This record gives sequence, C-alpha cells and structure tokens, in this order.
Amino acid sequence: MPSRTSLKTTASRGAAPNERVSARDKLLASATALFYEEGFNAVGIDRVIAHAGVAKASLYDCFGSKEELVRSYLDQRHAARQARISEGLAQFKTPRERLLGVFDLLEKLVVETGFRGCAFVKADAQAKADSSVRAVLDEARAWMRELFTGLARDAGVADAEGLARQLVILYDGATVAAQMDHDPGAVAAARGVAAALLEAALA
Repeated sequence: MPSRTSLKTTASRGAAPNERVSARDKLLASATALFYEEGFNAVGIDRVIAHAGVAKASLYDCFGSKEELVRSYLDQRHAARQARISEGLAQFKTPRERLLGVFDLLEKLVVETGFRGCAFVKADAQAKADSSVRAVLDEARAWMRELFTGLARDAGVADAEGLARQLVILYDGATVAAQMDHDPGAVAAARGVAAALLEAALA
C-alpha cells in the first residue's frame, strides 16, 4: 500500500501514478520518432512535448532534463536491439549459423520502412564528451563486442576476441553502407566477408 507521503506527493503533482506512466511512455515514443529521424540536437524539448501531447511539466516530472530523456531514449533502443537479436538468434541451430545470423537479422532490419542507420552512431556524433549519454553508448558497444565474442567462442574460434573485433567493424560498415548508399545488399556482402573470416579463424 502506498505511504501517506507518496500519496501526498502524487496529489500535489495533480496526477495519478498511471497517468504519469502514460505521459512518460508518450514522451519516450515521441523522442524515439523524432530523435531517430532528425537527431536529438535538432529537436527541441517543446517539439517533443507537442508531439507527445502532454503538459510541459510532465517532461521535467518524468525525466528532469532533456539529457535524461535522450539517455532514456537510447537505453530503450539498446534494450530493444538486445531483445531483437537475442530472440532472432534462437531460430538458428548451429554456432556458425548463429554467428552469421547476426548479419541475417541486420539484413531484415535495413529493408524496413523508416530505417535511418544506427541510432547509436548518430548519438555518438552529437553527444558531448561529458554527457551522461556516453554511458549508454559505451554499454551498447560493449554488448555488441561481447555478443560476437561469445558467438565466436561457441563456434570454436581460438582468438574469439580478435574475430569479434573484425565482425563488429563489418557490422558497423554494413549498417552505414546500407543507409548512405541505400543498398541493403551491403549487409549480404558483409556477411560473405564474415563467413570467410570465420572459416579462416577455424582453419
């Protein structure tokens, strides 16, 4: 049961708990749409609030600042990518198929309507060196390296970390090429190189 203090705080803000959660979800959804499409430096707080259709106080009540909204937006995208890849890899049977399957999943992503490249690459180009956003970007990069390292190790590669580093570079390059060249085939080309690197590492 909520304490009297928490009830009093909620009442003073003039919103029930479920309404505050709803406002937070709306703001995050708007941030996702606008920040991914145009970049978070180009999109002001007022625009996010108008897009979400919530009171201006809701943003500060839920996030405290624009930087925290950006951090939450990226954190949500990181969680979504983790889930998408983890769930997608479940369809592949062998370690080799799972490792190359990361590129198969990327190929499906880049042909979707609205694909505008990697949200984390975009954010890295815009974030200040001392921004709290950097922590999420570092976490996302570390997760991708660890993913490939684990998959390479499962496939029997002796230098799993070395191969993972190469595969991350391929993955990044394929993502950028698919966006800038409007060429989904870039991912298939990267997958072919990944397969060759894997065979060489196992030889």
